[in-house]
Amino acid sequence: MAAYGVLRDDGGQVLLVQGGDERPDRGAWRLPGGGLRHAEHPAAAVVRGFTEETGLAVTVAGIRAAVADVASLAAGAGLHTDRLVFDVAATTGEVFPPERGGARLGWFTPDSAAAVPVMPFTAELLGRPGTPLPSGLSRVLPLAPTAPAPTISASTARRHRFGAYGLVTDPAGRVLLTLIAEGYPGAGSWHLPGGGTDHGEAPETGLLRELVEESGQVGRVVELVGVDSLHLPGAVGPEGHPLDWHTVRAIYTVVVDEPTEARVLEPAGGSTARASWFTVTELAGLRLSDIAARMVAELR
Repeated sequence: MAAYGVLRDDGGQVLLVQGGDERPDRGAWRLPGGGLRHAEHPAAAVVRGFTEETGLAVTVAGIRAAVADVASLAAGAGLHTDRLVFDVAATTGEVFPPERGGARLGWFTPDSAAAVPVMPFTAELLGRPGTPLPSGLSRVLPLAPTAPAPTISASTARRHRFGAYGLVTDPAGRVLLTLIAEGYPGAGSWHLPGGGTDHGEAPETGLLRELVEESGQVGRVVELVGVDSLHLPGAVGPEGHPLDWHTVRAIYTVVVDEPTEARVLEPAGGSTARASWFTVTELAGLRLSDIAARMVAELR
């Protein structure tokens, strides 16, 4: 997982960074940022990464996009990377240095960015195709090395998970929720539909797939409204032993235009015990997960 920032100047230009000769992204331009550390919130990661690469202190203004891509590696393997892109604002008046840490920095309009090699995820967010990347350079930037976080215990293995979840409503204003099954963290709580994305799967695609599997509903993604980071250092799930879980969740609003009776379609043994539609009034008496409680509060 990685987080990047879009910083614009007064003329609408976007700040990009170009990898130096010693970096795997040598010669290609991209948004400043990089990989998440274990248990690090994506918003904190983009502030840290932006400063490390540009020397500028920034604050997060909002979430812009959640994207995913796959890089081809040796022996036919593929590296799936989930990328969260934020709008950021500079909090320092200092002019950035022209070169920092072996990487060049520059301001680009969408048109000028199309004339230089740009990493595909950056070109897409700028609305431009970009020029071909230098020979031998992967189409996907490898994650930057991250400093190790303190371990919980020698026996507690770390796990990372990226998921997409939805505040799902129908034309009548009802809200769709799913009940977490026994044996899973949060069992007995009503949760937002969604779950972890599969290898090579975009967040929105994964969310709509999970919506069908968990409730039998066909939805339409409306908007990316937030990103959430959850750290459970000793969670015990179906594995039967504690794991140090770090989960990052992209949150969307979703509409089911033609709702049906909600029923779980995924195979037995999944994390969803039941799915149901609720009126806003009925939500007040439910035991809700943390993320569901925050999202439905905006409907009351």
